[in-house]
Amino acid sequence: MRKGENSSMKRDYYEVLNVDRNATLDEIKRAYRQLALKYHPDRNKSPDAEEKFKEISEAYAVLSDPEKRRAYDAYGHAGIDSRYTQEDIFRDVDFESIFRDFGFGDSIFDIFFGRGRRRADYVKGADIQYNLEITLREAAFGAEKEIVVPRRAKCVECNGTGAASESALIKCKTCKGAGQVQNIRVSGNTQFIQIITCPDCNGTGVFIKERCKKCKGTGVTVLETKIKVNVPKGVDEGYSLVIRGKGEQSERGGPPGDLYVVINIKRDPVFERIGDDIICEVQVPYTTAVLGGTILVPTLDDKKIELNIPPRTQSGTVFRIKAKGMPRFKGGGFGDELVKVNIKIPERINREAEELLLKLREMGL
Repeated sequence: MRKGENSSMKRDYYEVLNVDRNATLDEIKRAYRQLALKYHPDRNKSPDAEEKFKEISEAYAVLSDPEKRRAYDAYGHAGIDSRYTQEDIFRDVDFESIFRDFGFGDSIFDIFFGRGRRRADYVKGADIQYNLEITLREAAFGAEKEIVVPRRAKCVECNGTGAASESALIKCKTCKGAGQVQNIRVSGNTQFIQIITCPDCNGTGVFIKERCKKCKGTGVTVLETKIKVNVPKGVDEGYSLVIRGKGEQSERGGPPGDLYVVINIKRDPVFERIGDDIICEVQVPYTTAVLGGTILVPTLDDKKIELNIPPRTQSGTVFRIKAKGMPRFKGGGFGDELVKVNIKIPERINREAEELLLKLREMGL
């Protein structure tokens, strides 16, 4: 998603390419090719051509990739924006075969990430995964959590050199600072040259005479950063929330990596989740199960509601309470609550109750 753009404002990718939702890959590719010819900035000089070209290229990048397409079909733009960065969307997409015969000057990467910038130069920092444990109720109603994420970053004291000062860096005499040495072997009239990592400095080209006290010579420090995470309603176990730019710093001048917050849901003492439904077990007195009656059952919002138990209800019967389950993630409505009833056998009974039960047994009940 581009800066300042809200996923709710984006047009449907199928609509952008003017294809059916069941379109084949060949149909999607053909539709994109026609639109790309029309809107590529090298051919179309209108003010909105470049934005239009970006829009159709993003749609093609998603719909031409089976995994991204499944995520989009299931969750819409939220399924893409929450899982992929802009660069991730375009990674490994074969635009070259489409544009090979067009003769256009700028590549997709140039248009999206800046003209004159080589792809090799655009290396972002490493991504980080953080496992966030939440309760079932937090998964149901959403929550704002503050997490502390350790991130590696270049030591500010030594600027990543690992040395206490510039004078503490001594150039390796073996490789003269190159980090590599040549092994030359002559066989007859043939000379073989092998370039290997310098064995003395391990390829660094320098020795550290005095190490940086802050990073202890590693050139890297670990920063603990507090980050607020908004857990959406209805999120399920294993879902990844992407927080862009909160990963590790790039070592090649690119943007920082991303933080992937993986949701883990604690075992709930009352409810078990089954998709969007929840199930719980309740104890029903023997007399209520036989004669019928009303019991109170728990719900996710900690409010108990009445459930009617029909006469002669058997142990293990499951009742369904509509729309009392989990909110449907990125969709409308709720799942249901399933209530399994178990007949409650009293641990102690008085003599009068025992006599009544004996009479019932004599009656075959």
